[in-house]
Amino acid sequence: MANSFSVDKRKFWSGVIIVLPIIIALLYKTGPAPQTLAQSSQTSETVNQTSETSPPSELPPLNKRFTSIAELEKQSNLPSRELNIQQWQTTNGARVYFMQADTLPMLDIRLVFAAGASRDDKLPGLAQITNGLLAEGTSNKDAAQIAAGFEQLGAQFSNGSYRDMAIASLRTLTKENLLSPALDLFTEVIATPSFPEDAFIRIKNQMMANLQYIKQQPGKQASQAFYQALYAKHPYGIPEHGTQTSLNTLTPDDIQNFYQKYYVANNLVIALVGGIDQTKAKAVAEQIASKLPKGKAAPKTPTPTPIAKTQQKHIEFPSSQTHILLGTLGVARDAKDYPALYIGNEILGGGGFGSRLMKEIREDRGLVYGVGSAFIPMQAAGPFFINLQTKQSQAKEALSLSQKILQDFIAEGPSQQELAQAKQKLLGRYPLSTASNADIVSQLGAIGFYHLPLDHMQQFLEDVQAVTREDVQQAFAQHFQKQPLLTVTVGQQAKPDNTEKAQEKQPKHEAPLTQASQ
Repeated sequence: MANSFSVDKRKFWSGVIIVLPIIIALLYKTGPAPQTLAQSSQTSETVNQTSETSPPSELPPLNKRFTSIAELEKQSNLPSRELNIQQWQTTNGARVYFMQADTLPMLDIRLVFAAGASRDDKLPGLAQITNGLLAEGTSNKDAAQIAAGFEQLGAQFSNGSYRDMAIASLRTLTKENLLSPALDLFTEVIATPSFPEDAFIRIKNQMMANLQYIKQQPGKQASQAFYQALYAKHPYGIPEHGTQTSLNTLTPDDIQNFYQKYYVANNLVIALVGGIDQTKAKAVAEQIASKLPKGKAAPKTPTPTPIAKTQQKHIEFPSSQTHILLGTLGVARDAKDYPALYIGNEILGGGGFGSRLMKEIREDRGLVYGVGSAFIPMQAAGPFFINLQTKQSQAKEALSLSQKILQDFIAEGPSQQELAQAKQKLLGRYPLSTASNADIVSQLGAIGFYHLPLDHMQQFLEDVQAVTREDVQQAFAQHFQKQPLLTVTVGQQAKPDNTEKAQEKQPKHEAPLTQASQ
């Protein structure tokens, strides 16, 4: 028993030796012993009195931090790149827009042809398949050789087709032993495509598969139906991805004829941004344009006719949520009041969180997953629309509220605070729009294509800053006050009111089976 006691005693002191340093460390870390209530109050008052004069050792409270950030934004004057844009015309008619940027030994080239889906006429999908076949082969190279050629030079080729335009782009290093062969290959791809039959069949099959994919995407279905209903027989109503019938009808001759008509120098804008001087830029532009036939510029897209009356179209789709597009004709890219419409839309729904639509429909009422509004200005009047997704059971309420918010905005315009915040947000975002050569070359292509002034980017920012509440209200009222609205919904049709009422009258223990599935 004595032995047992001594063993226990040794265990006890061993435990004390282990635990005691831990207790001392904890006491040291937590500081002095607690004070009395009076002492604590007195100390806290002293801390409060001295904290304003002493440098803070911790971050201030959240509200103080946010106030500080807001003040910082008001005082910020973020530097933006100086945009010294040069413009000229090649010997065979291509218009060139160039900005020298020596920061990186790199050149971005963007070719913009008036060869988008609005030129498809009776063969929807023709512009897209023509553009998609550019890099599939030339008279001397196949697709694999073209891709390998760009890769070996560290160059990037890209292309795309839209409603107004078709583009082809090159990014390459400016070192002569890389720039020269990259430019030669790029020019060969643009000027001498062979449109091989096997590639034609493959891309056509891909486009047909894409049509099936679109049928499974309610958002894409809503967009397609919206354009077709809003523009009816206008070229912007042509399905840019084609139709089953048109794709089956297309032939290689159709591709060749479209290419020969629209991929010509007089129908081309060349945008260049990078580490070369103007002399070299002129040589680059001449090399590209000289390999193309002179041709003729495509006629300007005709002005669309507004819809005559309010329309509502529904596409049945087996989903638990409903996609809604609500809108009408907007404006062309060169509209005089576009700055007022642009900043007004930022406030209405284009600015994401903080915009009226997002705040009132999602944040305050929780009716939608996402909501926003947008202008798509094009060569002719593009669309203006509100886009939202919501539960099928809430679609009617969300749509009604969207319409009310839009009508209120048309009638009253924004508040002075909303306008000031939107302008400040745009000022903060502007330097990012000119941060990279890729951003600038895209802007130059648009300036050339839409015949905007060379100082458009700077002037647009100044015009927006000069916009008043009255300007916004008047611009929205002028364009939308008397315009009937088109609404497209994709989802399951809402149940009749009497069915919903009948379900509500059922005893709780006899709830319908559908309730569990909702």
